[in-house]
Amino acid sequence: MSIERVKEYLRGYGIENRIQEFEVSSATVELAAAALHCEPERIAKTLSFEVGGEAILIVAAGDRKIDNPKYKAQFATKAKMLSPNEVEEKVGHAVGGVCPFGIVDGVRVYLDESLKRFETVFPACGSANSAIELTIPELEQYSGFTAWVDVCK
Repeated sequence: MSIERVKEYLRGYGIENRIQEFEVSSATVELAAAALHCEPERIAKTLSFEVGGEAILIVAAGDRKIDNPKYKAQFATKAKMLSPNEVEEKVGHAVGGVCPFGIVDGVRVYLDESLKRFETVFPACGSANSAIELTIPELEQYSGFTAWVDVCK
């Protein structure tokens, strides 16, 4: 199960006990915000794309959407999201629980500038009913991110 892989991954940093699991779904930004009693924009949603035949992840604020011209300028290709089956196969988590932790080796993680306006954000933890609260420096550290990008509107 993906959440077990995330727990194991975050155990390496000594923070697996900070994962929150809910009785209700947190599979969408709105559901996660309700479960966490926070603003939807503080949900750090993880979007899965294909670039050059490889999966990449972009973690962005919950109130933002991909801006196609910015994405194309950043990655030199049109934004192509992975299908739900491709996400699980190429990233290691099912849609609704996709996060930048405990992912398939070689998947690059990008953090969108939209996150920088918050002190803490809430990414999922590999299941459709989990999250963890992280500061932006913690998100940088634990995600093993490749770079900050500005690809949202």
